[in-house]
Amino acid sequence: MGGNYFGTIFRVTTFGESHGPALGCVVDGCPAGIPMDMDALSGELKRRRPGGGGPATTRIEEDIPEILSGVFEGKTLGTPIAIMVRNTNQRSGDYDALKDVYRPGHADWTWEAKYGFRDHRGGGRSSGRETLGRVAAGSVAKAFLREYGITIRAWTSSVAGIEVPGPEDPGFDLAEGEKNPLRIPHRETAVQVLEVIEQIRADGDSAGGTVSCVVHGVPPGLGEPVFGKLDARLAGAMLSLGAAKGIEFGTGFAAATSRGSIQNDRPIPAVVKALGLPLEVPGAGYQSNKAGGILGGISTGMALEFRVAFKPVPSITKPQQAMDRRGMVQELIIQGRHDVCMVPRAVPVVEAMTALVLADLLLLHRGARIRTEQ
Repeated sequence: MGGNYFGTIFRVTTFGESHGPALGCVVDGCPAGIPMDMDALSGELKRRRPGGGGPATTRIEEDIPEILSGVFEGKTLGTPIAIMVRNTNQRSGDYDALKDVYRPGHADWTWEAKYGFRDHRGGGRSSGRETLGRVAAGSVAKAFLREYGITIRAWTSSVAGIEVPGPEDPGFDLAEGEKNPLRIPHRETAVQVLEVIEQIRADGDSAGGTVSCVVHGVPPGLGEPVFGKLDARLAGAMLSLGAAKGIEFGTGFAAATSRGSIQNDRPIPAVVKALGLPLEVPGAGYQSNKAGGILGGISTGMALEFRVAFKPVPSITKPQQAMDRRGMVQELIIQGRHDVCMVPRAVPVVEAMTALVLADLLLLHRGARIRTEQ
């Protein structure tokens, strides 16, 4: 019955439903003395919240956080941190007709098969709105990671089959990604994709895409053998998101068609730094990160690089065939307010889950060995 918490030492429990009175999280295991910036917390929730225009739902929520415990005079106390956000703009009546119908592509049937009944209002806890608690907890984890100089940045890297230029391409600008509702860090591509999204909306359909993430400042050595590998923990975190369907690290699936002589990483700069050697040693300028900063399930000291694939939003206004509790098939047109593409709003969620994994592994790493002076 542990499906609502995440982590070993830095542990998070999320609570709440899409149309309930509130959602939130309880963070336990965060060390004391970490500065907590309410503006930063509010900013993270603002990045995730609905009503942002473009491909997002028209549901308007202010998502104002309330810290109920664990913080005093702007710093963490080392005790459980409870954060709550009240729902203020539910329209539960939009879902009355779906009470006895299993929507295609949704978790309606599987949740009812597991629990015997379900909250049909917006999907209840299976709604994407559940990620609000993750983002709030991730803000706490990010504050902790900042003490170690670790930064996490994610962006929309593809939508509806359109690939976005990457960091190595001209015009890539992460600041630009925070200026448009698609979170695409490339202005010309954002304009192109927005036109496609509007056509998909007009067709009553939805689109999927990918989110790319890069983490800088990760020290070598993070990751637990054998079942707590860094890439396994990140994969589990990302695939716990309702719409996530795949993840790849570094070159990902392309590695399957590569050769060892091409694919093998030699993280020389990170090794040189970790050993305290001068950077001018032979080969110190060489860099290869095809494994995405992870070898043997443990961080190399190079940047973590991975990409997460998200399926299209299943709530569409096109007519579909659906089954009800009587086993009868009927034509269904889903009403309500829904994203055309939820990928842009997944960007801060991917960052949050990454932060939670790294915060937990960083605390676990402290007990990995007895440290001696060199």
